[in-house]
Amino acid sequence: MLVNTVRVAALALAVSAGLPAFAAQEDASGAPKFDLSPDQPRIHAPRNEAAIAQIPQGFKFAQPGKFTVAVSGTAGPPLALLANDDKTTIGSEADTAQLVADSLGLQLNVVQTSWEDWPLGVSSGKYDAVISNVTVTEARKKRFDFATYRQDVLGFYVKSTSPITEIKEAKDIAGLKIIVGSGTNQEKVLLAWNEANEKAGIAPAILQYFDDKAAAQLAVQSRRSDALFGPNSIYAYSAAITGGIKRVGVVNGGWPLKADIAVTTRKDNGLVRPINTALEGAIAGGQYDQVLKRWGLDVERIDTSLINPPGLPD
Repeated sequence: MLVNTVRVAALALAVSAGLPAFAAQEDASGAPKFDLSPDQPRIHAPRNEAAIAQIPQGFKFAQPGKFTVAVSGTAGPPLALLANDDKTTIGSEADTAQLVADSLGLQLNVVQTSWEDWPLGVSSGKYDAVISNVTVTEARKKRFDFATYRQDVLGFYVKSTSPITEIKEAKDIAGLKIIVGSGTNQEKVLLAWNEANEKAGIAPAILQYFDDKAAAQLAVQSRRSDALFGPNSIYAYSAAITGGIKRVGVVNGGWPLKADIAVTTRKDNGLVRPINTALEGAIAGGQYDQVLKRWGLDVERIDTSLINPPGLPD
């Protein structure tokens, strides 16, 4: 298969060129203003007596009276970031954790951790759960229980004034210069689509690889690239703040399968059921939608929380 690729070095001039960094600013286009203060008013859910009743009798939380949740510091905005006090964890993951804690009648205790640390932390009982963009896989289901709360979504983003209005299937990427991460599932999607296009006699996309996210966005805004393809959450946040890019399509992160993001707990400790009930209550009560809208993640919404759904294969 012929694969057109262009390796592009990171451009240090991105910052000096004035590409806006993440900030709680509203631009002239009326993009949402994000509250990055440590004392920001979080969205709360009412006590869910049904969920509380499902907590196993005598269950020992990591800290008595608290729901201790691990969040990876590398998740990035809008999922997880530090407030402007440089110590308080905020973002959609912390807000989701707040809904669960409220529903279970517990105080929320968010702990920043590394991605490498959370599996041992959850297994050992150091954390009651991890809420940090964890995808359900069959391998992980052998060690953990899952209650879903978002779809794993990849997004296509183009310059806000681009004539491109939709990218949803292989033929839509024909001839486009698309920035994608090397070795990622989104790269696999594009390679598969390129193969399909070549078999159909359609021009493949030209894949571009940047080592720097700011440089990648600058390339799109300067028209040296046609589109970005990557985790929807990251680009949705940037689009809301800068107004320089817009979403024109989404693909499930597990394509051609379905990938789910879930609250993760220790296997068979009995906590996944009350967490699932708590999430279902927040979905029905509207608080869940408020959290997603607050952080620009509406497209990642689910209609119902599932316990241990089919995971991506090993």
